[in-house]
Amino acid sequence: MRLPASDLDVLDRFGDDLRAAGYDSAGVPELLGVSAHRALARGELAPALRATRDRSPLGVLIRLFLLGATEDEQRVRRSLPGTPIAAAVAQGLLERDGTDLRAALDVRPHASESTEFLLVSDLDSDTRPGPVRADHVLGAGAASITLARAVIREPVARSLDLGTGCGIQALHLVSHAQTVVATDTNPRALALAAATARLNDQTWDLRLGSLYDPVQHERFDLIVSNPPFIVGEGEQRFAYRDSGVAGDGLCRALVGGVSDHLNPGGTAQLLANWIVREDSDWRARVGDWVAGTGCDAWVVQREIADPAEYVGLWLKDSGEADHGSDSAVAELTGRWLDYFDREKISGIGMGVITLRRVDSADPQVTLDEITGPGEDVTGPEAAAFLARRDWVVRTGDAELLATRLSLSPAAILEMRALAGHQGWTTVLRLLRRAGGPGATLQLDEWGQTLLGGCTGEAPLQLQIDLLAAAHGLDADALTAAVLPSIRVGITRGLLHPVTSTQRHSP
Repeated sequence: MRLPASDLDVLDRFGDDLRAAGYDSAGVPELLGVSAHRALARGELAPALRATRDRSPLGVLIRLFLLGATEDEQRVRRSLPGTPIAAAVAQGLLERDGTDLRAALDVRPHASESTEFLLVSDLDSDTRPGPVRADHVLGAGAASITLARAVIREPVARSLDLGTGCGIQALHLVSHAQTVVATDTNPRALALAAATARLNDQTWDLRLGSLYDPVQHERFDLIVSNPPFIVGEGEQRFAYRDSGVAGDGLCRALVGGVSDHLNPGGTAQLLANWIVREDSDWRARVGDWVAGTGCDAWVVQREIADPAEYVGLWLKDSGEADHGSDSAVAELTGRWLDYFDREKISGIGMGVITLRRVDSADPQVTLDEITGPGEDVTGPEAAAFLARRDWVVRTGDAELLATRLSLSPAAILEMRALAGHQGWTTVLRLLRRAGGPGATLQLDEWGQTLLGGCTGEAPLQLQIDLLAAAHGLDADALTAAVLPSIRVGITRGLLHPVTSTQRHSP
């Protein structure tokens, strides 16, 4: 089997031509214009085709690699002047369509906050009609972007990208990891990941194999994974989505083996899907996965999918739904839903799992369902959550009561009231930190008053004593009542311990 993009000289010349044409995350939207660029992000190609109809060198590249268009060979040669076209065809970068040329791969700009990248993957079913190939290599999809944003970007020595695909996670790891090991079960994925690394002047240790087999007896400071997590009966139709393991067994195995491959204090972050059965709580299932790892854990379920919608989504993603016969699609759908019925699966949970090796007999595990818009798990939020929870666990009541606390400047108090004969009656007081996943705390009247006075000037115990005296309350009873909420508020980033340095800073 010939793997694509293996000739480094051809690849280097190809990359030089792309960069010279301005084929990057600034040049592409500038040429397309705001409207066409937004339409392209929605999967609507027509406005971008119209915006590139003058066939400038950059326009031809956009039409080839982003829009799946077929272009005149002479125009392609002018757009890629340093690239030997025959060799590019032989290398699987381009392919012939009669006397014209079209892209054989998806090569697209991808940028972080400070770095420009080129990402190499296979063309999806929208730009290359028909079901994708069995060894299809996915590009920068919603899931991979979700994981890239969720990763804690602290400097580490060794990192592992398990199930690298086109290499998008490895691209970002280089910014803060001294060594990047990337694995995949799909040889084509490793070939395209190697091309991605080469185009971006990066070096990764690429290895073929499943789960932790390629890294036996090795440990890492950071493990990230966007595995083929799709829940099904175990048939492997497409390498990028199907693990060949029935149900959610692959994700369970991935979590179960993580502590054997983390250095003490190391972190693992992965995307996962899990089974939700009738009359059961997903927390019990995923909680069992993490309980035996000895790792602190933060598991966030972002969505729960209806089985029929789940099946429809993945059949469309592979191109089977749009390009297969009605009878074939019905047969595939029926088989998949029959499996869900046999297993009494009422939904499929989707989320982010963050693990940190602490070698504790009683690790801290938080399982959240956070589905609100704008509450995505980000790297800074994940790091802050682990640090805040660790502080709360280590801090006894006496030390907490002696601590000065400050309300987050991003905190907003939302109140709801019902009208009655005596006027308005408050029925809900909710403290919320905008943009913080799960950053909410329901308060009673005393909690509202107490937290409103948290300005970092007085110890918590003094605030409680003053509140109790002002309202004729028992101070010990009030302390016992409010401390649990205070701990939750700190864990969720609504309250912050204030150091003496912070109190005296200008």
